[in-house]
Amino acid sequence: QVQLVESGGGLVQPGGSLRLSCAVSGTFFSIYAMGWYRQAPGKQRELVATIASGDITTYADSAKGRFTISRDNAKNTVYLQMNSLKPEDTAVYYCTRYYPLPQYWGQGTQVTVSS
Repeated sequence: QVQLVESGGGLVQPGGSLRLSCAVSGTFFSIYAMGWYRQAPGKQRELVATIASGDITTYADSAKGRFTISRDNAKNTVYLQMNSLKPEDTAVYYCTRYYPLPQYWGQGTQVTVSS
């Protein structure tokens, strides 16, 4: 069983920044492929960014140029640095391990962008 615990969410003004963290249990974290998803009220969960072993990253168009996903294998932690936040970034953000299977999810952390 792999456990994922997100932290770092909160209320931020438009244009502000937040860094989300996801602490992951497990012995072989360095080979895990990790990702961040988000779900806004009334909308489907959507992919934000992924990072595979070797630090290969992908981003949703909405995240490109503003968000950065990274990992610290020594700390079993994946991060999502979010800059230039917009009200439409408001959502619950979820961390996931999508490889190897089975896929695991964290409980989510709320991000609210509002003045």
